[in-house]
Amino acid sequence: MLRIAILGLGEGRSTMSAALESKKLELVTICDKNEALCKQRATEFDFKNYTTEYDDVLKDESIDIIAIYTPDYLHAEHVKQALLHGKHVVCTKPFIDDLSKANELLEISERTGKKVFVGQSSRFFEPMKRQHQDFTEGVIGDLITIEAHYHADHRWFLEKGWALLDSFKWLYGGLSHPVDFIRWYLPNIEEVMGYGMISSNAKKAGLKNEDTMHFIFKATDGRVARVSGVYTSPTQPTKRDSGMSCVLRGTEGASQADYHELRYSVTTKEGEEKIIHWGDEKLKYYFRFSGQTHHAGEYQNYLEYFVDSIEQGFTAYPDMKEGIGTVALLIAMDRTLKTGVPVKICDILAEYNLLKSETV
Repeated sequence: MLRIAILGLGEGRSTMSAALESKKLELVTICDKNEALCKQRATEFDFKNYTTEYDDVLKDESIDIIAIYTPDYLHAEHVKQALLHGKHVVCTKPFIDDLSKANELLEISERTGKKVFVGQSSRFFEPMKRQHQDFTEGVIGDLITIEAHYHADHRWFLEKGWALLDSFKWLYGGLSHPVDFIRWYLPNIEEVMGYGMISSNAKKAGLKNEDTMHFIFKATDGRVARVSGVYTSPTQPTKRDSGMSCVLRGTEGASQADYHELRYSVTTKEGEEKIIHWGDEKLKYYFRFSGQTHHAGEYQNYLEYFVDSIEQGFTAYPDMKEGIGTVALLIAMDRTLKTGVPVKICDILAEYNLLKSETV
């Protein structure tokens, strides 16, 4: 069993559950600057070993992996210190918020030989795992296009002060999930074009950035994809629609993975139509907390995948390079919202001297 520590106990709550339930990991310690939150998690999970000092975690030579769930602007420094202290790293998405720090992190990871895995958790949900497996096995033929969305009635966010800050953007906090589906199947995105707006609900509350967005992507081989995100309006009943979906259209079939609903539909190249619903056992595995929050099953899936990659010597994706490429794509998306013109990803990478890193 590899030994893991967790930094940041908000989102890190899921990782605590995942590590404690896993047979491949031993949770050594948890860390957060907020001691009250440390005590809350210690009580919730009956796990008493916590610290408020990141240095305590870094200096513990018994720790193999540090899982980082701190605010975005802290990721780069926290990842850097973990690598320099000989730890493998899991870092929540988006990987870093400042691409000027990317080359340094790439160099340190290569020099230390330590792996970095970006926690794009949605890839590790049951319908998405099955969809990807079917695709790689040729069930729908060659990929023609992808459509993905994340639509959620998050008007309750508008009551939180931090959601009304200039720094809060649904583009990074929400839309990065379906964007990652696009990256999974079409990694070589060349250009993006999109429009967005602040809805009337969001304007009334004082939201500073777009909560309603639609984008078109073009890959280097000419294929196109689309993504949309709507966050402050009512949604369809889940029997009719899913809050988050990924649709693959192939040369001989098509598939749709619906996230929260644990639902997967596929038309195979033989013309067979199937719909799969995972039952109560899987629901309880993924949703261990009330209100389908903190999807711990996803985290356990990706932590165990990362452990396997360390022990077996393969690359766990998204790795650091892919994580950096996704941030570059999100920056391009943000820029097209502001300019109203298409943005090339290579232009973003060139600004940060990242073209040679082949991140996209």
